[in-house]
Amino acid sequence: MRVATFVPLLAIIAAPAAVLACGGHGTADTLFVSTAWLAAHLNDPNVVVLAVGDKADYTAGHIPGSRFLEYKEVAPKGENGLSAEIPPMPKLAELFSRLGVSDDSRVIIYRLKDTLTQAARVVVTLDAMGLGRNSSLLDGNLATWTSESRTVSTDVPTVKPGNLTPCAQSDVITDLSFVRDNLQHTGVRILDARAPEFYTGSTTRPGLTPGHIQGAGNVYFNSLFEESGKLKPVPQLREQFTAAGVKPGDRVVTYCFIGQQASALYIVSRYLGYDTRLYDGSWEEWSKRPELPTATGTK
Repeated sequence: MRVATFVPLLAIIAAPAAVLACGGHGTADTLFVSTAWLAAHLNDPNVVVLAVGDKADYTAGHIPGSRFLEYKEVAPKGENGLSAEIPPMPKLAELFSRLGVSDDSRVIIYRLKDTLTQAARVVVTLDAMGLGRNSSLLDGNLATWTSESRTVSTDVPTVKPGNLTPCAQSDVITDLSFVRDNLQHTGVRILDARAPEFYTGSTTRPGLTPGHIQGAGNVYFNSLFEESGKLKPVPQLREQFTAAGVKPGDRVVTYCFIGQQASALYIVSRYLGYDTRLYDGSWEEWSKRPELPTATGTK
């Protein structure tokens, strides 16, 4: 697979992972794993595979042993009225424990179909819980798995609840005040993960102001992946970040409509080695504040 030109994915974690201290983030060595790696480690006792997408697709056939994760439990409407806000840590601990995740689990998230942004949001959530170093996104989706003549199953596994104690990380999710205070700050680059037509303001969603956060660059999340759903080669990814104004050593802040598309950009940014935050309120929050600077067009 192409990503192996940068990272030898098949060599990642040749043995079951040791117990890790809570905290830290995924890197180029861990954030994405190949189907070959997963096939080789599918029966490792500490590997937990979670499927994201529609329950009907999971029922029709899934990677053997994988458990279905109900996405709405990971990204519900927040008490602040905003969409897809991260739930309190105790609720997340209960959810992932129920799915068999423990402190020493190696968690692999995969897409049943075209649910890249939802799957990415789950990885970001695990990162915010302090499990980022041991959480990965499958490079590709279920179709990638089946195209390689790998087995699927309709059996729903019996899950033993995990023993999970999250430690909330303060350097994953950020808020409006941080973005506002760092719009012109050297060393901080705000990136809009939405499609260019939403970034420029030539189109918008109902109820939202056209345009983007003033000064933000644009890296469309979907442009980071091949048609197959696999991650593009690293040189191409770096070129896209550079074109959006990201410099070596910058802290990157990603946003989108509600913090879901920005999750895919967040993961790729971490993969490239940037210290990254996700602005969870995103354009849904920012555009409702008339005193905050916005812009349209490409400059």
